[in-house]
Amino acid sequence: MYELRGVTKRYTRGKETVTALDGIDLTIPDGDRLVIQGPTGGGKSTLLQMLGGLDRPTSGEIVLDGTDLAGLSEAKLTRVRSESIGFVFQSFNLIPTLTAQENVETALVPLGVKVTERRERAAEALKSVGLGERLGHLPSEMSGGQQQRVAIARALVKEPKVLLADEPTGNLDESMRDEIMDVLERMWKELGLTFVMVTHDSSIARKAPRLATIRKGRITVKENTKA
Repeated sequence: MYELRGVTKRYTRGKETVTALDGIDLTIPDGDRLVIQGPTGGGKSTLLQMLGGLDRPTSGEIVLDGTDLAGLSEAKLTRVRSESIGFVFQSFNLIPTLTAQENVETALVPLGVKVTERRERAAEALKSVGLGERLGHLPSEMSGGQQQRVAIARALVKEPKVLLADEPTGNLDESMRDEIMDVLERMWKELGLTFVMVTHDSSIARKAPRLATIRKGRITVKENTKA
């Protein structure tokens, strides 16, 4: 479970101080599926980066399962990210010279998983997202939707507790968007993940059990009774 207490993030831009997050208090229970929306520059991606330990708050606490991520050393924070948090981004972030299977394996290298087990787990992860026949393909040999499936497999192969997604359908057309969301929602249910996603797509937000809206660094959360 996440507990955010008074999380503030300020940036200095020249002589100006920009407040990206302004005293955020938020609870995200285990197994929750939370969608975050808001205007550009409102703090959505900044909040997701805080949840993933990719950035630190100016003040406040970001507690994951009893551990304040903001107070960890960089080495311990890296370990938490490697073991417990999976990331999916809009731009896929695949290594172009590696095959689909090799890209997925990269998530297991920091955990010290042996080569044979890495290959087996990567193959199974790709099969789980419908790419069992594409293990040896390079990113350039796959569609955008297929590349995002590889990215999802890479995020989930390490069996994380949390999945964070930043505009995962932003580079896809409508039919591919629906396919990727079907995969993400299926993985959320099957694996019991805590799933937090940033999106501009209102059609996706309408289907989420909980919707958070960030404007000018402040957050409101509501239950979606129609989801």
